[in-house]
This record gives sequence, structure tokens and C-alpha cells, in this order.
Amino acid sequence: MRGSEFAELTAFVAVAEQRSFAKAAAQLGIAPSTLSQTIRALEERLGVRLFERTTRSLALTDAGSAFYETCVRILRELAEAEAILAAQKLEPMGRIRIDLPATFGRLAVLPIVTKLCEQYPNLLPHVTFTDRFVDIVEEGVDVAVRIGAMSEWPASIAHHYVGNERLIFCASPSYLERRGEPMTTDALIEHDCICYGRPDGTVSSWTFASEGGSVVRRALPYRLVFGDAEAQLAAVEAGLGIAQLATWLADDKLRTGRLVEVLAEFSTDGLPLFLIWQRARQLTPKVAAVLDMLRASVAVR
Repeated sequence: MRGSEFAELTAFVAVAEQRSFAKAAAQLGIAPSTLSQTIRALEERLGVRLFERTTRSLALTDAGSAFYETCVRILRELAEAEAILAAQKLEPMGRIRIDLPATFGRLAVLPIVTKLCEQYPNLLPHVTFTDRFVDIVEEGVDVAVRIGAMSEWPASIAHHYVGNERLIFCASPSYLERRGEPMTTDALIEHDCICYGRPDGTVSSWTFASEGGSVVRRALPYRLVFGDAEAQLAAVEAGLGIAQLATWLADDKLRTGRLVEVLAEFSTDGLPLFLIWQRARQLTPKVAAVLDMLRASVAVR
């Protein structure tokens, strides 16, 4: 964009927002006659009238309204680009609010936050852990990890897809030795199922892969219900039954042999995970640093 075109866009936006050439000229620090000439030259170049002028009022035409939206977006993006370049010269510092899902946050994200603190000693994270829905704008959160997608992301929220969790069926070797390994999903009825309980008192059903790639959801009789994923994992490890768990939760236990996967052919994808943040804050050095490290490090296995 040439300098003259940038000046035209800036002048046009000022007039559109002030609804007055005199006020816009004062805001820009130029003479009203100069501003009027700039707008006239812009209209001539575009071949459309941008304003309806009378002796008493100044209003955007339909074409002017559409052009205004485009100009505001262009000028905002230019300002953001300049801010990014400026932010790269500054050290991340100060308080930053980070909200994480309780269990995934402690297991998968907290170690990354620890590294951030080591790398940037003047960065002061305020980390909360919750499984409830958090409106990050209303609650002043800078960056969050969210399990599950919104039907439509607000314009004020930016997001980065991390991946989908994988849901598998697990039991301890001692349980399988005592009760035997289920070979079909119907056989689970004869086993002790350990389920996850939601805060509203309902119990999560289990999902099973079926022929053709479809997913079947079933509620099974359960022996135990836990409203905390780590407690559910501990109960399975203690040999109290079988549970459907996310791989990011069970991986370490599977690697060490303390848990065993069963019914592997019926495992399914679970919820998607997203890194989300406020667009208005993404250019500050502290938010940019946190986003860069989380994008590079947070993974779903």
C-alpha cells in the first residue's frame, strides 16, 4: 500500500467515525480543506460516492458503509503487524492469566508453564484449573486450553486446534487376572465399569467404534462413578474395574504395564482440544511468548 493510499484510508475512517470534516481534521491535525480534498480524490479514484453531504449532516452511503468495514479491518491488521514487530523487541513480563482443564492441565500443560517461568523470570503466570465453561473475555483470562469446540467462535476469540483425544478401554493386570478379559462390548455388562460423573449428577456414557467408521454411544451398568479423571484412573489402577480413558491420561500407566488396553478395536476419537486466547491481547510480549510455547509443546497422544 502506497503512503498516499494509507493516508486516504485513515482520512476516510476518521471522517466516517466523527461524522464531521472539521472534527476529523482536528483529530488528524490537518486543515479541513486538505481533508476534503483527500476524500474527494478517494471518491474519484474509486468511482463512487462515500458520503451523503448536506449543510447540516454527513452520512455514509451504502457503498461508504461497506468500504468503511474493509478500511477498519485493513488498518487494524496493519496496526497489529506493527505491534508484533515491536513486541519482538521486548521481554515477556508481568501477570498473565492462564486457565486449564483440571486434569489435562496438571498433567500435560503445567510442565510447559514451569519451563516458561524458567525461561522468563519476570513472567508471572496466574494459573487456574477448572472443567467448567470459562468465558475468557468476561473473566479476564489471557490464554486457555479448552476440551471441546464451540458451535461458533466469537470474533474476539482466536483458537488453535491441538488435536483429538483418543478414548480407549483400560484395566489393571490384577483385575484381568481375577475377572478375565472382555472380548466383546456386550461382555462389559458382566464386568465392573468405572465411569466419569458430570457436575450435574449425570454419568457419561461410553463410545464404541462400529462397522463403517460410525460411533455408537452406550450407557453401561457401573460399579463406581468419579467426578475426577485422576480418581477414575487411580481406581482402575487399583484393580477395581474397567474404564474408558483418554490416552493422554492413561499413557504413562500403559507404558509401565500398570494398565492394559482391552477391546482396542472399539476405541474412538474423543473431544477436540483447542488453545484459545483473546485477540485483543495476542500481541503483547507475554501472551505471544505463552502462545508460541504452548503451540509448540501441547500435544494430545
